[in-house]
Amino acid sequence: MLHRNARTSSKYPLPSHGCLTSRKVEVKPIRIIPSRCLDKRSIIGKSINFNVLPLKHCKLFRRNDICATSEPGYASKKHEGNNPSSLQACFLKQLNAFYQFSRPHTVIGTVIGITSVCLLPVETMADLTPAFLVGLFKALVPSVLMNIYVVGLNQLYDIEIDKVNKPSLPLACGDFSMETGVTIVSTFSLMSFALGFTFQSQPLLYALLVSFLLGSAYSIELPLLRWKRHAFLAASCILIVRAIVVQLAFFLHSQNYVLGKPTVYPRSLVFAVVFMCFFSSVIALFKDIPDVEGDRGFGIQSYSVSLGQEKVFWLCIHMLLVAYGVAMVIGVSSSSLPIVRPRHSRFLSLSSSSVR
Repeated sequence: MLHRNARTSSKYPLPSHGCLTSRKVEVKPIRIIPSRCLDKRSIIGKSINFNVLPLKHCKLFRRNDICATSEPGYASKKHEGNNPSSLQACFLKQLNAFYQFSRPHTVIGTVIGITSVCLLPVETMADLTPAFLVGLFKALVPSVLMNIYVVGLNQLYDIEIDKVNKPSLPLACGDFSMETGVTIVSTFSLMSFALGFTFQSQPLLYALLVSFLLGSAYSIELPLLRWKRHAFLAASCILIVRAIVVQLAFFLHSQNYVLGKPTVYPRSLVFAVVFMCFFSSVIALFKDIPDVEGDRGFGIQSYSVSLGQEKVFWLCIHMLLVAYGVAMVIGVSSSSLPIVRPRHSRFLSLSSSSVR
């Protein structure tokens, strides 16, 4: 930051470029840089406070692109504050942080699962009307909002664990503040329930309520709660919501509320529930495999912690092979699993199970 001939203390080497933060350093007698760049009284035999160095008219400083400031990053912010590209970058960063906060893989699973279940009561192409698509949309939107509430709440109570297991998440890395996280979680839960009441579908509202209660019990740090600490209770939360509540509630939503048909429980629904019991168990086991270090350090007794990662991994693989093997056999051999037309029923029922 000083003139090239200036000899500074070796304790504080000065870089040749970049932006320096405020620091006082002891300087040995040096050759004075004349006139406008430095005040002579601030150099000889004294410490230099870089905050007071005038930079506006100093060609030496402009030529070397060096700035001094009492606040980290202040100079850059001063020049970039009104820069449209800077605002755009800030917006994109926050948008990406929200994307990570929402845990998109869970949102995708929710959308695919609900869509496939809502197709089960469909018997002919005549059922696939615009009204059906609207009814499907009414099921998806509040469910996705509730999904973001559940995963967001878990992040609020897992900040320290996520700093070990998932340091890129916005709360763990500091992209979101705790206040921002609380605001998102609260707003999305209220919006989800508001839409559920507005649409007046009882199965949908029950699904949202059960998801809210179990998602809260899974994460919240209160007596008798924080079920994720116990492997069986944590797996039960996921299995109940994914394998039972989603299958039954959204099947009835589609059959009664959207299509206006009487309640009938076909064998295809039984097949979906049994298959998703296997699949949800795998989800509950598999998701903890990469999180052993943080879970063990914070007292989360997952099956991966107690049994070991390798055993849990191969257990999940075998369960998936059994589930998909049985699903393929049933899907190809059974004519009682509906969807759309008899000659297409086998293919679509198999595809519906596979995409989950």
